[in-house]
Amino acid sequence: MSNANNDSLTPPSTNELSQVQRRAVSELLRVSPVADDLARRFQEAGFTLALVGGSVRDALLGRLGNDLDFTTDARPDDVLKIVRPWADAVWEVGIAFGTVGCRKSDFEIEITTYRSEAYDRTSRKPEVSYGDSIEQDLVRRDFTVNAMAVALPEKEFIDPHNGLEDLAARVLRTPGTPEDSFSDDPLRMMRAARFAAQLDFEVAPEVVEAMTAMADRLQIVSAERVRDELNKLLLSENPRKGLRLLVDTGMADLVLPELPALRLESDEHHRHKDVYEHSLTVLEQAIDLEENGPDLVLRLAALLHDIGKPRTRRFEKDGRVSFHHHEVVGAKMTKARMTKLKYSNELIKDVSQLVELHLRFHGYGTGEWTDSAVRRYVRDAGPMLERLHKLTRSDCTTRNKRKANALSRAYDGLEERIARLQEQEELDSIRPDLDGNQIMEILAVGPGPQVGKAYKHLLELRLEHGPMGHDAAAAALKEWWAAQEA
Repeated sequence: MSNANNDSLTPPSTNELSQVQRRAVSELLRVSPVADDLARRFQEAGFTLALVGGSVRDALLGRLGNDLDFTTDARPDDVLKIVRPWADAVWEVGIAFGTVGCRKSDFEIEITTYRSEAYDRTSRKPEVSYGDSIEQDLVRRDFTVNAMAVALPEKEFIDPHNGLEDLAARVLRTPGTPEDSFSDDPLRMMRAARFAAQLDFEVAPEVVEAMTAMADRLQIVSAERVRDELNKLLLSENPRKGLRLLVDTGMADLVLPELPALRLESDEHHRHKDVYEHSLTVLEQAIDLEENGPDLVLRLAALLHDIGKPRTRRFEKDGRVSFHHHEVVGAKMTKARMTKLKYSNELIKDVSQLVELHLRFHGYGTGEWTDSAVRRYVRDAGPMLERLHKLTRSDCTTRNKRKANALSRAYDGLEERIARLQEQEELDSIRPDLDGNQIMEILAVGPGPQVGKAYKHLLELRLEHGPMGHDAAAAALKEWWAAQEA
């Protein structure tokens, strides 16, 4: 946990509050033209409108984007009548939950009718009922920092649960009791971990206590909602903080049990690296290597790359601990867990492939790989090659600087060799020197399994020896064909 927030539960100073308020005024002035215009339309129709929740929180933090959340006493059908003539586009995807979405200029807007929602003990979806006051709406919000509103167009600040003080103190509390809040929607427990990671906030002790006691309630939440919340946590600036909270409260036992399983027992006779801490460090080091913003595939692979270790751990006679083939076992476990969490087939394939390949580089040793081995490394990684580079480099967490520098130099050398071969041979699209039509013409055969076998043979030759040229490939093909007929 960050040392910056050790005093986060003490009351904020007047100066802290004034800084927060100044940031909010600046942010609200920026969005005022579109927000005030919309609010006047609601007023003319006899309804109220307020900026609410994450939008107010982010305005106070000085990080309000162009996604704006509003709440209103108007029912969804009335909202549609108001926004349709005004917005550039309107969508009704969330209308069953009282939410109408629209776009105006550069702003993405969601307008939700005052509501309350709760789960019963067996339901996977919240039951929605509409409320009549903004106070009633705010008390059902997840955390006090998200239970603030700004009534428009008059800019009246509404904060019945002291969210402003909690925001300045950087602490997450619930508007009512955490037990009531998490009973209403158990996913809020994961959201606490996500906000801790996103905003670098501390979670109040009574909230952590409730999360720990009620972790089992996550079982009624759909896999899709759990997955989406996990993704937001992983894509945050400080996922380690949120993941620790999931593990420490027992929520990870239900969401991602492979993660707490990495906390392998260690004893004085069988020493080995703390795989749990190692995995969190690899995740952070992979994040440091990202070049174009958060990369979910890389982050998932970094977090899961060693999940096969608990199942493959063996105590050797010489006192060492081995994890033979943990990358293969880990890839299968990754596929199984991501399938349960309803990830897309493409994402499952990419992450599993990285987990399976993450140890391949260590066969490179002292840089004695043949060109053939380098070609196969590139071929097997395919479009995941750049991510594999990052994952492999991130997987070095040794405190031995000499060893770390040696590994880094070895990987520098491998990347240089890949670059040279790519320049010479177009490694990104390795294929035989002859295509299927040329194979059939040379062998005087029609389509069939033999053409596939010939193609595979030529691909192996290409990987082993590099480009051969048409004539040499044709001669090699005829030689192979003669051996088949013998």
